[in-house]
Amino acid sequence: MLELDFTKSHIIISPNIEAEFEQLKNALKPKRVVGFIEDEFKIEHAKAAVAEAYISESETKYIILGANHFNAISQNSLLKALEEPPRNIEFIIIAPTTSNLLPTVRSRLPIVKKKGERKMQEFPFSLVKVGYKDVFDFLKMASKVGKSEAQELMEALYHRATVVDKLLLSSAQLENFDKAYRLLELNARPQSVFALLLMGFVNGN
Repeated sequence: MLELDFTKSHIIISPNIEAEFEQLKNALKPKRVVGFIEDEFKIEHAKAAVAEAYISESETKYIILGANHFNAISQNSLLKALEEPPRNIEFIIIAPTTSNLLPTVRSRLPIVKKKGERKMQEFPFSLVKVGYKDVFDFLKMASKVGKSEAQELMEALYHRATVVDKLLLSSAQLENFDKAYRLLELNARPQSVFALLLMGFVNGN
């Protein structure tokens, strides 16, 4: 595996947002670093970061986005800039857990995990060939979980699909994960959210 070039755009998963930001500022000197470090990263922060990215630069400029929580609207507004950044612009995102970030954001940048992130639980079955019985048994269990556990399970499902089972997710499947993330944020029933996600894998096999 090639070592990540920390001078290129990437995502850092770390519980110490401000400490990571300070380390990056020092490591990237004398390059210009602009930080947007918040408790909750909102749409106004995303707009300011994108506007900063489109200020013309003759040398590399780093835009660092760090927060304990990134809402879905702000993340969606960053997607175009992350996928096609302006000339000489590198983005670095710092979040406490991968589940804080939408799958469409994670799919655009390499991820570095620092010590301190909680251990991810394992998703109970393979997504390479999903059967209806697997789905129904899981949904029965999901009817009893709360919001926090449901978010962890969704992260485990995404990890199982992309890392363990090495599936190349379709645009529809990625959109389903983003939709599921937003629904859980709005306190939707976990059982309904997982039905949306898992049936996308059944239909794809």
